[in-house]
Parts: sequence; C-alpha cells; structure tokens
Amino acid sequence: MNLTTWKATRRWLVLAGASVLVAAPAAAQLLGGTSPDAPQGIIIQRILVKVNGDIITQTELEERQIGAIRQRGLQPRTDEELRQALEDITPEVISGAVDELLLIQRARELGYQFTDEQFEEIIGDLMAENGFETEEEFHQALAQSEGMTLDDLRRVMERQILINQVQQIEVLGSVTLTEVEAREHYETNIAQYTEPPTVTMREILVRVPDLGGGAAVTADDLARMDAEEARQRVLDGESFELVAVAVSDAASKANGGLIGPIDVSLLSSTLIDVLGDLPVGEMTEPLRTPLGYQVLRLEARTEPEPRPFEEVRDEISQNVFNDRRLAEYARYLDRLRGEADMEWKNERLKQAFDDYEAVRAARLAGGGD
Repeated sequence: MNLTTWKATRRWLVLAGASVLVAAPAAAQLLGGTSPDAPQGIIIQRILVKVNGDIITQTELEERQIGAIRQRGLQPRTDEELRQALEDITPEVISGAVDELLLIQRARELGYQFTDEQFEEIIGDLMAENGFETEEEFHQALAQSEGMTLDDLRRVMERQILINQVQQIEVLGSVTLTEVEAREHYETNIAQYTEPPTVTMREILVRVPDLGGGAAVTADDLARMDAEEARQRVLDGESFELVAVAVSDAASKANGGLIGPIDVSLLSSTLIDVLGDLPVGEMTEPLRTPLGYQVLRLEARTEPEPRPFEEVRDEISQNVFNDRRLAEYARYLDRLRGEADMEWKNERLKQAFDDYEAVRAARLAGGGD
C-alpha cells in the first residue's frame, strides 16, 4: 500500500468509525460505543482498555488497524469493504496490542531500557544503508514513505527492542533440545527425512498430428511405425541419445532425451506400472500417450533412503527448536495474561479479544514437539 492509499485508508477509518476523532454512528456500531442517538462530538483520547494500569487508546487501535490493513495488502474501496476488513483484523490486532503492552511492562520490571545512544546508532545505520546524507532527508523520507515522525519511529523501535529482550532472556533461555531428543524426533519422523524414490529416463517422442476422420488413423499408424523404427535403431546398436536428437519431437531432445531424476510419486499410475519391472538400461515398447508414441529407456532408479542423522541434525534443531520457542512464547504470554489486571472500557473489543482466545489456545496446544 503506497502513501496515497494509506492516507485514503486512514480517512475511511475516520469516516467509517474506526477513529473516534469523529464520533459518528458508524463508529458506535463498529466498535460498540456511543449509540446513534447519543450526542455527537470530538473525543481527544478514548481509553479502550487498562492493562495493569497502562492504557490502550482508540488512536493506538486505529494506527494498528491501518498497519494490519497495509501489511495484508488490503485496499478496501467502499465503506462496507472497510467495515468487513476491520471486523476480520480487529480480534488479532487488539490481542496483539495487549500482548505487546504486557511484554513491555515485563521488560520495564526487569530493568530493560532503550537508550538515546542505541536509537542514534540505529538511525545512523539506516541513513548509511539508504544513502541519506542529512537527517532532514531521512526525516522527509520517513514522513513520505511511512507517514511517521522520528518520535513515532523511536516508539516503534523501543517497543520492538524491549520485546526482543524479554523474548531472548525470558523465553529462549528456557528452550532446549538435547541430542537424545533430536534423535528421538528423527526416528519418530523418519519419513520426513527420507528421500523419495526416483527414476531417470531418456525418451523418444513421435507426435501424432491432430487430424480428423480417416486421416487420424493413418497419422496414428505412421507415428507408431516411426517410433518402432527409432526403437529398432537403438536395438541395432545406435546411440539412444543420437536417435533422440534426430527423431524425437520432445523438448528433451536437446539433452539426448534425458528426463529426471523424477520423484516416482509424480508419475502416472500407468507409467509406474510400465517402469516398475523394467531393468535399468532397457527400453519400453512404443507407448501411446496423449501426445503421440513414446519410447522410454530407464537410466537409473533410486529407492527410498533416509538421510543420515548427522546430515539433518541442524535442520532438526532449527525446526524443533523453533516449534518449542513458539510454544513457550505462547505459554509465557498466557501466564502474563492470566496475571494481568484488565479493565475493559469497550465491550465489543473485549468480546473480540475473548474470541481470539480460541486461536491463542490452539497455537498453545499445537506447539512443541
């Protein structure tokens, strides 16, 4: 979403009621606030929920909704499309806002900080990486491309840094994977680390022209005879590769008719049956296919074979460790929510938050190995 679309989306959010800068009837219906008969007016900061004394405001929700719409690449063109988009994203958005606030609170409890020096270093790196010579150029680009001020950027970065610090120390520190556990995972999921059976072939294809009536029968007979002749030339001692280059109508002729290696599961059942008992180095009889007549020679066959544990050890560590990290992170957030004092000021948003609990619970139940 470009800056123009972002501005239009923000305007629609205001008009459709996602913002409370204008307390319109649509706002009340969408977010469960003021009824259509209530007095209209301007609200500077409307508190939606208090979390351990800290607040999430309507303005923050609006900014997060806009961010979610941009991230998903949505471009609503009508109020109804916008309303539906907001209803779809708001449960996840408000859940994420509460979780982030809980993590930031935890970071401050632990004494973590985001200093001016850290911020200045990050800005310097961003300017150097993007070729900005002056801070004024950087500020202008930030405003034009992201609609953000430097203070906005600092708040975003501080939030991310603090959250990352909590994740690194409070979550990752408790996630482990021993060698025994890695081997158990390997043996339990051996199929996941097994290379599929493959075949490598060479082909000679003689196409059958798409004709009608009696001409089609004649064309079919001629193509079959040409395929049989090509096969016989190989049996008489000519190179299959050279015959394929001279005769074949398939694109593989450029490689001497070579096809593969191909995963056996990708082959048709007919071809699997034909190649099943064919010795390596032997040819098939001409096979009728939708394109014409095909002669195949089996070049190589591989059987299913597990990759050695030592070869996949790092892959297992990455996959299993990541699953456990996500599961532990979900449990950690679940504990923070359970201990939090939440005071909701908007019942529809509370319902959206509660409804998203099912998603969070599913992630928690499904994580880990």
